Amino acid sequence: MPRPAASSTSPIPPLPPLPFTPDYPLRTERLDLRPVRHDDADALHAYRRRPEVFRYLYGDPHDEAASRAFVAERATRTTLRESGDFLHLAVVLRETGTLVGDVTFVYTRREHRQGRIGYVFNPDHAGRGYATEAARALLRLGFEELGLHRIQAELDGRNTASARLLERLGMRREGHLRENEFLDGEWSDEVIYAMLAREWRDQKKQGQEQGHRAREA
Repeated sequence: MPRPAASSTSPIPPLPPLPFTPDYPLRTERLDLRPVRHDDADALHAYRRRPEVFRYLYGDPHDEAASRAFVAERATRTTLRESGDFLHLAVVLRETGTLVGDVTFVYTRREHRQGRIGYVFNPDHAGRGYATEAARALLRLGFEELGLHRIQAELDGRNTASARLLERLGMRREGHLRENEFLDGEWSDEVIYAMLAREWRDQKKQGQEQGHRAREA
């Protein structure tokens, strides 16, 4: 039997035509998210060479050659042309031009309006909320510009700092896969967080209402 049509309280926005290139930079209160450039190699290598940065990531810390090859490939990831494509962006402090991290937005399944986000930041700039601010910009891109229905993030179950970041964004912990990855010589868990478009809209509405009440107080 055919599946019944899913009910929805809001109209489904049209998908933007492909190829899709965001209007760069993606701007937040303090940050610019822009395409990676070849002259970013030294700034990216400064933290992607560090073992503590790769503790919960696939692969090994980069040597200088690996960092330059990484930048050369990621500098091409500026446009979405089909499902599976991704954007890789440098995160720069607008005030100083300092590169503090890099983020990924994956257009996982166009027909089902799915996306995925990821982020890696320089530990020297931790504790200032930059990763949360940049990740929120990726959610805004997915829900408001690409018309996605669901965006998820996946992380090593030991990475409690990243889990707290996703919870600050309002993402839900949807799954916990036990010992499904073998990393650094041991079995590790994978945890999945996600947010739906209606949850994003509700969160945005609540923020607007709180701001309105604050202005009236």
